Amino acid sequence: MSRFGSTLRSTAAALACLLTLAAAAAHAADAPAVQFADGAASFQANCSVCHGAAGTGLPSLAPPLISYPARYAASPEGRRQLAMTVLYGLFGAITVDDKHFDFKMPDFSRLDDATLAATLNFVVFDIGHAAASVKPLTAADIAAERAQPLDGAAVREHRKAVAPAAP
Repeated sequence: MSRFGSTLRSTAAALACLLTLAAAAAHAADAPAVQFADGAASFQANCSVCHGAAGTGLPSLAPPLISYPARYAASPEGRRQLAMTVLYGLFGAITVDDKHFDFKMPDFSRLDDATLAATLNFVVFDIGHAAASVKPLTAADIAAERAQPLDGAAVREHRKAVAPAAP
C-alpha cells in the first residue's frame, strides 16, 4: 500500500467523522430546549432503563410515555394517577396505545416530592408535549398522594377508572 493511499484513507475517515459530528450538532441545535432539566436528569437516572431514553417504551417491558401522561395531567384524577404511579409503582396488566403490558413498575417513593414533580413534568411537557393550558405538577401534589399510601395493585385499579376518562 502506498503512503499516498494510506494518507488518503486517513483523511477520508477524518472527514467522515467531522461530517457525522456536524450532522449531530445540527440535529441537537434543532431539538427543542428541555423545560424541566432536573426532571430530565431524574428520568434518565430512574426511568429510562425501562421506558427508553425518549420515553417511547420497550416492547413487552414498559409502555411508552409519549401520550398518556400528558392527557392525564389535564384532569385532577389523572394528575393523582401520575403521582400515585411514581410513588407506589404499578403492578399488573395494562393496555397503552393498543399494546398490552404486564409488568411491575417499581415505586420511587425514596425520591423527594420536588424531584418526583420535576420528573413527571419532564414526562408530561418535554416528552408528552402537553398543551400550554396544562399546569405543571407541584411538590404539594406529590405530598398529597404520599399522605395516602397505596400499593401498586391499587394504583392499577385507580388507573382503570382514569384511563377511559383521560382527555
